[in-house]
Amino acid sequence: MEGASKTASESEAPRPGILHGLSAKLLLLTMLFVMVGEVLIFVPSIANFRVKWLEDRIKTAQIATLVVEAAPDQLISDELRRELLARAGAKAIAFKRGESRHLVLAGPELPEIDAHYDIRDVTWFETIVDAVETMVAGNGRVIRVLGYATDPSGQFTELVIDERPLRKAMIAFSFTIAKLSIILSLIVATLIYYTLHVTFVRPMRRLTKNMVSFSSHPEDQSRIIMPSDRDDEIGVAERELNRMQTQLANTLQQKTRLAALGLAVSKVSHDLRNMLSSAQLISDRLGQIDDPTVKRFAPKLIASLDRAIGLCVQTLKYGRAQEAPPDRERFELRSLVDEIIDTVAPEASTRTILYNDVPPELEIDADSDHMFRVLMNMLRNAAEALDHETDAIAMGEEGFVRIRAWREGTVVTIQIADNGPGVPARARAHLFEAFQGSGRSGGTGLGLAISAELVRAHGGELILAESEKGAEFRIVIPDRVHEIRPGRRGERRVVDGPGTLVVPRRDERSS
Repeated sequence: MEGASKTASESEAPRPGILHGLSAKLLLLTMLFVMVGEVLIFVPSIANFRVKWLEDRIKTAQIATLVVEAAPDQLISDELRRELLARAGAKAIAFKRGESRHLVLAGPELPEIDAHYDIRDVTWFETIVDAVETMVAGNGRVIRVLGYATDPSGQFTELVIDERPLRKAMIAFSFTIAKLSIILSLIVATLIYYTLHVTFVRPMRRLTKNMVSFSSHPEDQSRIIMPSDRDDEIGVAERELNRMQTQLANTLQQKTRLAALGLAVSKVSHDLRNMLSSAQLISDRLGQIDDPTVKRFAPKLIASLDRAIGLCVQTLKYGRAQEAPPDRERFELRSLVDEIIDTVAPEASTRTILYNDVPPELEIDADSDHMFRVLMNMLRNAAEALDHETDAIAMGEEGFVRIRAWREGTVVTIQIADNGPGVPARARAHLFEAFQGSGRSGGTGLGLAISAELVRAHGGELILAESEKGAEFRIVIPDRVHEIRPGRRGERRVVDGPGTLVVPRRDERSS
């Protein structure tokens, strides 16, 4: 139970705090942005509200002016004058006609005017500045306002009013806008939050949960995310994560298989070394028998056992897949190929012929044991491929494996060609990789992988050449680079006839 709870807790993605999660941040940012938008709308709205309020007062004052002009001799009672001024919310009303300016209505006392505003031709920026000035000025100001006249002959209508009713109306309008803004921001924020939560946050949580679950057991392919059908960035992320997890799971499975194989090889090599040592003792005694056939095959058997024992010891000594550096020397390649053919021939089919077309005088600069393993793997692979070629056997055609070699300057090229089925296209992409480059059922691909590694250790290259029939591999082995001038620094060599004179440096002569 304790282990199960631990596994469950490991596979669960950690949840951030309420205020630190994407959902909370998304909600707060959405509300903030909506409120910023409302503020940007509110400023011109309150400025427009102020202008409209003043225009209404101008129109009321113009109606009061018409009432006064309609009275006999433009004389009205004090009671009517106070009512008209009260309805217009003004302390004085005047208008300009032509070049003369007429005071229509006025209170008993005209107060001192604090500010002048002309709403006839005003820009939107000026209206915003005036509205802000009204809001921050406070109560108690008396302002003079000029507006358009209704009479075509008039130029403007002038109004002197107390600013407190205007400011009070603007504050009430601001509170109304604020309430509507808050309600609107909550509605919009909720809709945006839900949409983004479903569209982004929930898929991100799914990705995070899957990554945490997969990281606890990356070899379990059941934990690989199943991508959705989305064609946006989230869908691309899901598909890329699926591809990455699949590759990682396959790689880890391969590494686990290689580790298990390495342990098994170490155990087998330990026991095999003991058995090969016993076989080596028996082979030494067989070599003492005075028989021509035994005399012929006993040295080859002993050499093969020595190689096998050395390989087992090397495997146990290094405990790694990396091969030891080559111990290079010059030797005749044809004799080595003859030895390999004698070893492979008993395993090959009776319809398979092995040809050694290497020139007798050709020498190669390489590790003989490494080249024995390389050519053994290549020749055995070719023979096994011919054994599986049923079509050629049915037609009565004989299979062949031909080994050729030639030197071009300091480079030796070895060609192994056969008339078998060739290398399948599916195996070419990973031809020299262990467990992936096998071209037949049941194969591991280790032979080509080992051969390629040994050839690279010589500074060479193992390649698959194009061929019309069968398979053709080429091994390119360059000679070692020898030091051309092995003299010590500070010395110069003077060649005089057949000998070489070493002249010491000046400080050595003086001493």
